[in-house]
Amino acid sequence: MLQSSALDNIGFTVYYGMLVHTPKIGDLEVIPNARVGVDSRGIITYVATGPLLTTIESEALNHDPSLQSISVVDITTSGFRKFFIPGFIDTHIHAPQFPNCGVFGNSTLFSWLTKYTYPVEMALEDPIKAKDVYNRVVQKTLSNGTTFCAYYATIHTTATNILADCAFKHGQRAYIGRSCMDCAKKEYTDQGLEDGIHSTKTVIEHIKSIDADYKLIKPILSPRNANKCSPEFMLWLAEQSREQGIPIQAHLSETEDEVEQILKMFPHCKTYTEIYDSHKLLTESSILGHCIFLSNEELKLINKRKSSISHCPTSNSCLTSGEARLRWIIDSGSKVGLGTDVSGGFSPSMLTTARHAVLVSRHVAMKTKSDHDKISVNESLYLATLGGAKVMGMEQELGSFEVGKKWECQLIDLDTKESPVDLFDFLNPSVEGLLAGDPSHISRFQDLIDKWVFNGDDRNVRRVYVNGRCVLDKD
Repeated sequence: MLQSSALDNIGFTVYYGMLVHTPKIGDLEVIPNARVGVDSRGIITYVATGPLLTTIESEALNHDPSLQSISVVDITTSGFRKFFIPGFIDTHIHAPQFPNCGVFGNSTLFSWLTKYTYPVEMALEDPIKAKDVYNRVVQKTLSNGTTFCAYYATIHTTATNILADCAFKHGQRAYIGRSCMDCAKKEYTDQGLEDGIHSTKTVIEHIKSIDADYKLIKPILSPRNANKCSPEFMLWLAEQSREQGIPIQAHLSETEDEVEQILKMFPHCKTYTEIYDSHKLLTESSILGHCIFLSNEELKLINKRKSSISHCPTSNSCLTSGEARLRWIIDSGSKVGLGTDVSGGFSPSMLTTARHAVLVSRHVAMKTKSDHDKISVNESLYLATLGGAKVMGMEQELGSFEVGKKWECQLIDLDTKESPVDLFDFLNPSVEGLLAGDPSHISRFQDLIDKWVFNGDDRNVRRVYVNGRCVLDKD
């Protein structure tokens, strides 16, 4: 039976050190010398702040006198240089495209799909190739601090099941989506509606067989685009979502050419968003990738249906698809997260995606001549963590350090060997200053967070925790 490192038996553990998270969009909360109690289920039972007036063990027993054994993970000797931050949540990533990261030439979406994407995806019909690619993409995203991914796979049932196995084995939380396409190009498509339905059911059953309660991995129904799925298939997928409580993911308004072509295929619909809505695919658990060319009416409809948006700034830039108006989307009250969109996006790093979200917003602001359109580093980190958790429908369990949530995070070391982040003593904060709430030290630590977002990479990620378990330890 397949085992997962994120489901190993663990005892009660207290994590002692600095916490950094964004409980509200734009607000960075820094908690020095926090003590976080995590039980055998991987759930946070208490967060203690302020001076430690007794031993860590005694403090834990004050919270729960029944504790028999207490482990302690202490990072305080590193001061401000090490901190725990919630795991990144990638709300839109194509696992089979990982071999093509950075390969897009002068392509735009349609030519890129034909020249680079579909040939690689078709090659993964070979299970040996699929296992190699999927092991690597899961390990690479984990190494970059991504604890939860919404994956698109290929149309191939066996290969998609291999992706589920890889994520489960390595301990990454994941939504696994077989690409549903029953009317795409003849060389890469499901062989009709019945084949598409059968293949989708097979993947769902496989995931249930290895994780019956969806503790770690879960299927996600994935009508890739409205022009690649028949109306009957879209309606069937919507029905399965309602009956089985399975989320949905799809692409929406990625390029102007795509929108124009798809609307010609559905003349009874005024907008691309209306196409999905008319097929019952806009739900509270739907994740819509890109959403660059939405009208006001479309955004209102998305919000009315409580669907979510995955902003993919690196991909949108690489393929010159366009610049999503992220501030406009946020201001409307939409649920928004970030997606690497590998391999339209050149990097599997969510930190890279977060920095590009900031940069693309500045390009939008240059066009609108409004500083309001700029996204801050703290807002971008929110979108990469708690915002992503809301998109995935798991904000009650993930995305911030709160009692009742999972200990699902990454340990960042700004001063690790060969760190790309340079520290200077005369600019550094002190833990004492942070504990005292000294504005100058708080500002200095914010500067370090900014430097990390713009200069950091996977070398700074030293440990990764999923479901309370350490699934990756580089030290």
